[in-house]
Amino acid sequence: MPRYDFRCRTCGATFELRRTMAQANDPAVCPEGHQDTVKLLSAVAVTGGAPQQAPSGGGGGGCCGGGCCG
Repeated sequence: MPRYDFRCRTCGATFELRRTMAQANDPAVCPEGHQDTVKLLSAVAVTGGAPQQAPSGGGGGGCCGGGCCG
């Protein structure tokens, strides 16, 4: 189940709730009982997939090792 972060506008507390996606925008009550809360945007990093390969050619790296110097 996804987690959603909230901040209370009354006391400034931040907290998280686990909810279904259908409940994502439902009002939340802070742990202190205040009703005036706002859902925070979360930055999510997704990693994985195929590893990046170094470019091929020239037998080395850098300008002089790659043959671009004349």
